Amino acid sequence: MSHVIRYIAVLCLGLVLGLSVSLSGKENTKPPESEFDYPLLMDVMDTIETYYFKKVSREDLIQGAIEGMFEKLDPHSGLLSAQELSNLHDSNRGKYFGFGFEIAVESNQIRIVAPFASSPAERAGVAAGDVIESINHKRVEDMHLNDVLDEIRHHSVNNLPLLLTLKHLQGQSYSITLRPENIEVASVKGQWLDGDIGYIRLSGFQENSTEEIIALVGQWPSPPKGVILDLRNNPGGLLDQAIQIADLFLSKGRIVSTSGRFFDANTAYFASPEALLPDVPILVLINKGSASASEVLAAALRENNRAVLMGETSFGKGSVQSIIPSLHKESPIKLTIAHYNTPNGNDIDAKGIEPDLKIAQNSAINTSGDKPIIPRPGDQLDTDTQLTSAIDWIEQQK
Repeated sequence: MSHVIRYIAVLCLGLVLGLSVSLSGKENTKPPESEFDYPLLMDVMDTIETYYFKKVSREDLIQGAIEGMFEKLDPHSGLLSAQELSNLHDSNRGKYFGFGFEIAVESNQIRIVAPFASSPAERAGVAAGDVIESINHKRVEDMHLNDVLDEIRHHSVNNLPLLLTLKHLQGQSYSITLRPENIEVASVKGQWLDGDIGYIRLSGFQENSTEEIIALVGQWPSPPKGVILDLRNNPGGLLDQAIQIADLFLSKGRIVSTSGRFFDANTAYFASPEALLPDVPILVLINKGSASASEVLAAALRENNRAVLMGETSFGKGSVQSIIPSLHKESPIKLTIAHYNTPNGNDIDAKGIEPDLKIAQNSAINTSGDKPIIPRPGDQLDTDTQLTSAIDWIEQQK
């Protein structure tokens, strides 16, 4: 199963795919008795403290026990420090300090989900799908996952350069040195294209993304003949924002459903009757770097027959995390509480979403079934042919 671990601020934090649920009123129930109970845990700690060949503090043992519990879970879950929680809040506002990439554990490899716009990683040529082979001359395959994460965290927190060797999907290895810096990512950008086509680039799901899309559409000079929603290299963010943006363009239908072990984790979200640009064709661009909340939005629009998906198969992250208060107020728990399903009940985790129209970057596709779409005259080799094909698809709908 693929596991996404966000590293934009690279304090081992990223935009949490959060649920708008309240977990503060946890039930005060006693867990069932087990042979592996609290007295056994205390006995093990007492034995180590008494007989281990060197002194180990109880604080270190307790911390080790906590870390061990989370190692039995998924990489998205963990105990947050006060600094990590602060960084998480900043990331939801589009502010980061770090190297500007998100990584995933996939098929026993650490892979880049997406570099972020105007980040050190993007400027160095890091691409979605690249595999990290070594960090600071240490081979990743010889390291424990937590050691890899700690290495990245240490260099980000201490403002140190990070030496990476990566391998492109095409098989070519390369080495780069990244230096952390302050990064601000505008989640929504747009452009009014020739032919009265509205283009929306959504790079992440931040606190105000829905409002920013509404404001952008309100600035367009007239109702568009079509809309291109670009979710490429969008690794996700706040689930409630993905739901609200889907609701902007849907007048009916299920948006997403979540399922978990406690009551509030089992929820279905539906569109409200009012919709933005209800009769305008929508083309959604996705690629390997489209993950999490991006996949929620893409699936909601496609499976409610509101949009066509073009590009490459998405990443495939179908889990939901939430922040739960702990007894230590400055150390909340980030925990995977649910999985989500698309409107048609599909689980996309570790599988991703297949686009309706497949096209690799810098290649053309056949959308009509009988002739290919080719780049316009004057286009260079580095032309964004996925976007070019999206524009041509919109024009065909007119």
